[in-house]
Amino acid sequence: MTNFLEVATRFLFFTGKGGVGKTALACATAMRLSDRGRRVLLVSTDPASNLGEMLGTPLSNQPRPVGGVDGLSALDIDPERAAEAYRARVVAPYVGVWSEEQIATLREELSGACTTEIAAFDAFAELLADGPDHVAYDHVIFDTAPTGHTLRLLSLPRAWTGFLQSSHGGASCLGPHVGLKAQERNFVSAMKTLGDATRTTVVLVSRPNRAALREADRAAGELMALGVTHLELALNATFTATRRDDRIALAFESRSEEALRTMPVRLRGLPTVRVPLRAFDMVGLRALRALLDDEAAAALGREVTLPPRPPLPALGALVDELERPGRGLVLVMGKGGVGKTTMAAAIAAELASRGHAVHLSTTDPAAHVAATLDGQVPSLTVSRIDPAAETKAYVARVMATKGAKLDAGARALLEEDLRSPCYEEVAVFAAFARLVSQARTSFVVLDTAPTGHTLLLLDATGAYHRQVLGDAMDHGEPDSAGRLVTPLMRLRDPSYTRVIIVTLAETTPVAEAARLQSDLRRARIEPFAWVVNATLAGSGVREPILVQRTAGELAQIDLVRARHAARLAVVPWSPEEPVGVERLTALARTPHTLPALANDATGYATYE
Repeated sequence: MTNFLEVATRFLFFTGKGGVGKTALACATAMRLSDRGRRVLLVSTDPASNLGEMLGTPLSNQPRPVGGVDGLSALDIDPERAAEAYRARVVAPYVGVWSEEQIATLREELSGACTTEIAAFDAFAELLADGPDHVAYDHVIFDTAPTGHTLRLLSLPRAWTGFLQSSHGGASCLGPHVGLKAQERNFVSAMKTLGDATRTTVVLVSRPNRAALREADRAAGELMALGVTHLELALNATFTATRRDDRIALAFESRSEEALRTMPVRLRGLPTVRVPLRAFDMVGLRALRALLDDEAAAALGREVTLPPRPPLPALGALVDELERPGRGLVLVMGKGGVGKTTMAAAIAAELASRGHAVHLSTTDPAAHVAATLDGQVPSLTVSRIDPAAETKAYVARVMATKGAKLDAGARALLEEDLRSPCYEEVAVFAAFARLVSQARTSFVVLDTAPTGHTLLLLDATGAYHRQVLGDAMDHGEPDSAGRLVTPLMRLRDPSYTRVIIVTLAETTPVAEAARLQSDLRRARIEPFAWVVNATLAGSGVREPILVQRTAGELAQIDLVRARHAARLAVVPWSPEEPVGVERLTALARTPHTLPALANDATGYATYE
């Protein structure tokens, strides 16, 4: 059974749970094909892309050659730039025909996050359609956003094609239908390409842990339902201990083996590539080439002695601070795969165990909050913002209120418009706003989607804020505008909302978390604290690869402490998977500081 490293189709998609190594593996595969003389275009569809940083090449929405790799070009599908180009295309036919007021209204309709999503998809569909600008490439490799966002992207061809074929009205939430009808050919072409097993391969990237494998299996099922059948599996960061006297290394190995033993049956039947855990961060061409090359990886290994360290602040002290107001919104954010769901569940379970009423929810379409909690805590309510369910409820409310006042013809047009896939954004925002308001009287802990998707939700929050205040001013009610409280105002209120940024102690997640913090500050939302999750610091590792990784982690913790975090908590890697109420609350009950580090006689890190 061949795999994508042996025989690559023209289009390769790399997808999976956040943090499993999609970008690194996509880069390494692109470089491998280029080194074999193939012409390759590497594309990121992730709204929070760090592809350019990893390649050491500034990227834009146009292909740019990657220095040091002959035959390789790369681009980022910049959602905001794509959205501006889309708006210009839709508005252009009406300039000089419509009044300025009508044009302004159209631009306002096109200002939402849904327009950003469909515009980014438009650029993606053009690549799949093999336009004249892209026929020069033998392979087009897509580094995609974490699974939930990617499944949404890959479902858009079918969703929009079906909507356009059944719609006869004049406008949607994306403006006039004519702007969409012009793109229908691209949608149909994208559907055919995605379903053609001779041209398209989707590589499900996972790590050997249960959550990532469960996510890969879910993605496989949904992709097959969409007609995407050529699936392969890449198991990244597989590990076998070389020192049998290292309890942490043995625990690493044991957790990996157990996850693989219980791997879902559907995944076992897929062509599979195993990639070993590497000691170094995947930044720069040399490291990326070494990901798929054992000899090159060995050359990057180095012997490390860890110096003594001061104590590290633990999660328990942070939970004490969060508890003091007795209520409020705790918004847990970060790059995919850093452990947001685990941290949100741990904080919520501990607050509830202290007798507080707590509502734990998630905006992540791929989150497994209930599975992570795996139990019940008195005073803790668990929910999930289900986009499909929220959209159905939203449509029903609009038809029962606004629709009830319309005649039959207008009601039919409204019903048709509400079938547009972009109303999912409106429905999800409405559910998010309800959760935010609940924190007036109790604790609400919200596990958010990976960074890029969350920022789109915050864009919708900002658009709603501007609309509400604008409406109040337009109606000559400046005093009422001063009394309005929008969700964005609550997010900006540090006495109401505490934003927790979760990261891993690795170069890319820390850089991504720093960018997230900058984005939040531009929206006048100040993060409350950072949590560095699953670190080996203080664990007493002796395995050479893990010791080298620990040295890199400590450097990143120092960086976070010095440059980024107003408050910091460090959560150690757990030999047991942090699932279940007991293990989660144990994370939140760690001492107020983790032990300092010192070197034992062997030169490896141990507890002091």
